[in-house]
Amino acid sequence: MAEDTTSKEYWRWTESNWHDPDIDWKEGDIISAGVDVGSVSSQAVIMVDGKLYAYSNMRTGSDSPKSAENAMDWALEGTGITLDDVLYVVGTGYGRVNVPFAKRAITEIACHARGANFMYGPTIRTVLDMGGQDCKAIRVDQKGKVVSFLMNDKCAAGTGRGMEVFADLLGVHITEVGDMSLQVEEEPPMVSSTCVVFAKSEASALLREGWPKEKVLAAYCLAMAHRVVGLLERLGIEEDFAITGGIAKNIGIVSRIEKELGIKALKPSLDTQIAGALGGALFARALLQKERKKK
Repeated sequence: MAEDTTSKEYWRWTESNWHDPDIDWKEGDIISAGVDVGSVSSQAVIMVDGKLYAYSNMRTGSDSPKSAENAMDWALEGTGITLDDVLYVVGTGYGRVNVPFAKRAITEIACHARGANFMYGPTIRTVLDMGGQDCKAIRVDQKGKVVSFLMNDKCAAGTGRGMEVFADLLGVHITEVGDMSLQVEEEPPMVSSTCVVFAKSEASALLREGWPKEKVLAAYCLAMAHRVVGLLERLGIEEDFAITGGIAKNIGIVSRIEKELGIKALKPSLDTQIAGALGGALFARALLQKERKKK
């Protein structure tokens, strides 16, 4: 009997929340938060005196304010902290102006730069943020401040949304796409289309020609990698180099970016999808400290 694949959600990546049981937030001076409402995913990060305390990472719904609330509620779950205990919240991401409890909205470029500096350390100089609907190449200084940036937001190809489409098309779970794309003896020609709609049609045609799934995935991952390398080269890449966003979890794309650049990306110690919210929480702390100094 044939396997029923109609009800499987191959695109559904793993949502998560976490908090540090070793930090007593009641002894903290400043509890700050950042909420990143993206086109595909939303994250909330809670920090206590500049230390990462809790976070959530979940899918964005159809309503940005509700997505922000859901992300914050899930990050706070089990901590004993209420929203009233959080002294300053910064909103960032695609829906940053729709975070109802945020005091400030700051661009995702600034927040990803600041978050990457915290995640990877002050030696970071180039950050590639591969998000749900766009890619950003960012040059930063030792404090995580943006020096320059370029972005591609014209099409979903080369983004998390594009990868979700391919996972569904091929019936391969999104967490397995990267590994499967590397299971080829040699690299195939990359898909030529940069638009995800046309790339999907091209991939369907390759499947009809008899290409195995891993070869089709290799062709698409190679095209995605090549596209973002072009963005990085136009910006001018400087080491150390790191990747943030959901696509940073796809070894098939990351390894191909590294090979084409001839540079290894630093390995993350935290969930790469929380970088924007993390930067927001760091900005929130700094802004509150600034307010206090004025009083």
